[in-house]
Amino acid sequence: MNRCCVFALRLLATLLVLCLHQSALAQAPADEPHAEESPAETSPAVTMLPHSDSTKWWISGQINLIGQGHGAFLSPYEGPHSLRAAREWKVSRVWTIFTGLQLPQHTEVLYDIESAAGRGLSDAFGLAGFTNLDVVRNPDLGAKPYVARVMIHYILPLSDETINVTRGPLSLATKQAKQRLEVRAGKFGIVDFFDLNAVGNDSHLQFTNWTIDNNGAYDYDADTRGYTYGVMVEYDAPAWSLRAAEALMPKIANGIVLDWNVARARGENVELELRPAPGLVTRILGYVNHANMGSYDEAIQAFRAGVDPSPTIEAHRRQGRLKSGIGGNVEYAFAGGVRLGARAGWNDGRTESFAYTEVDDTVLLGGDVAGGGWHRPLDRIGIAGASNGLSGPHREYLRLGGLGFLLGDGTLRYGRENILETYYTAHLWRGLFASSGLQYIAHPGYNRDRGSVLVGGSRVHVDF
Repeated sequence: MNRCCVFALRLLATLLVLCLHQSALAQAPADEPHAEESPAETSPAVTMLPHSDSTKWWISGQINLIGQGHGAFLSPYEGPHSLRAAREWKVSRVWTIFTGLQLPQHTEVLYDIESAAGRGLSDAFGLAGFTNLDVVRNPDLGAKPYVARVMIHYILPLSDETINVTRGPLSLATKQAKQRLEVRAGKFGIVDFFDLNAVGNDSHLQFTNWTIDNNGAYDYDADTRGYTYGVMVEYDAPAWSLRAAEALMPKIANGIVLDWNVARARGENVELELRPAPGLVTRILGYVNHANMGSYDEAIQAFRAGVDPSPTIEAHRRQGRLKSGIGGNVEYAFAGGVRLGARAGWNDGRTESFAYTEVDDTVLLGGDVAGGGWHRPLDRIGIAGASNGLSGPHREYLRLGGLGFLLGDGTLRYGRENILETYYTAHLWRGLFASSGLQYIAHPGYNRDRGSVLVGGSRVHVDF
C-alpha cells in the first residue's frame, strides 16, 4: 500500500472516531429534564454590531490577520520559485467592507471594498497547495483598497411557497421562493458560488490552505486577487440547483488585467448541486477556459530542439487555447455538529496553469466538529488532508528547469504534494474569533528532494 493510501486511511480513521464520539453525545437520553434556554443562549451574537433583517440596506465588515511560519527544512537546492528552506514568518491582513441595497422587483445591488496587505511565506512561491488563501500572489500590488465585488442580483420567484433564508453580504433577502431563478451580473469571485463545501470554504474561520478551501484542479477564471467580471444564472428547486457562469479570464497567467474580448478569452462554468437527504449535499462541476495560454509540450520541444535556452511557457502561448476540467465534492452533516467533506478534481494538464494554482489532479478528505460537546458551541476544530498531482507534461516541464507562475525549483524529482492541516477556532466575544493551526506538507512543490515542511500559524478574525 503506498503512502498516499496510508495517509488517507489514517485521516479517515481519525474523522470517524470524531464522528462516533460527537454523535454519541448528541444521542443522550431525551427524557432527562433540562433547563429551558433563553434566546440569548440559543442565538449568541457573532458580529460586533447588530444587523437588522428589516432594513433595505446592508453594511458590515471583516478584518482577518494570519501569521504563519516554518522552520528550516532539508533542501539540497533551490530555484527562483522555490519555497525557501530558511526559517520564515509572515503576516497577512485582509479587510473587507460589504454594502448592499434592496431595490423593488426582487433586485439588489451589492458593492464591496477590500484591502489585502502583507506577504505569504516565500512570497507565495514554491507550493501548489499554498498555506494562506488570504495572500495575494503578487505582493507588489500593495495594500491600496480596491473594488472586490460590484453586482446586480435579481431573483425571479417561480413558486408561491417560500422558505426562510439567512441574510448576508451576498444576498439580502430573508425569504425566498422554493423555486426561483437568480441572475447575477458584475464583479464577483467565481468561488463565491461554485465549489462550495461547508467543511472547507472559509479561510477566516476554517482551513487556510488553497487546496483545502478550494478544489486545487479548478483553474477558475479570476485575476490575481481572485475576482472577475461575469454573468451567472442559477435555478433553485427544493432538492437540487443548477448554476452556470460566463466570466473574464486574465490576459496573462496570474495577471491582474482581465481580457474583455470574450470572443477569444473567457471562462465557462457549470455546476449541478443535489440535496437528496437532510445534511447531504453533492456537487458536480465542469469548466472550460479560453485564453492566451501556453503548451507544456511545445515549450519542452522547443527547449530540446535548442530553440529556447530553457523551457519557457510564455514563449508558446496561443490565443484561444482551451483548458478544461471537472470536479466534484460532497458534504454530510451528522448529529452533534460533526461534518465530513470531500473533493476531487482533474484538468487536462497540457495547457499551462493560468489563474488559480499549479494542480492538475487533486483529492481531499476532511471534517470538523462544533464545540457543543465541551460547552463551547461556536468553537470548531477541523482536520483535512489533500493530495495534489501534476500531469506528465507539467512535471517534465518543471524537471527540465521551466518556471510556472508559482513553481520552479530548477529541477524536479517528482512526488505528489501531500498536505495535512488542522485548526482550532475559538469564539472569544461577539464577532471576535481566534485560531491556531498546523500544516504538514510532504514534497513541497512536488519535489521529493525537498522538505517535509511543518507550518504553524495563528489567526484573528473580527466580524462587524
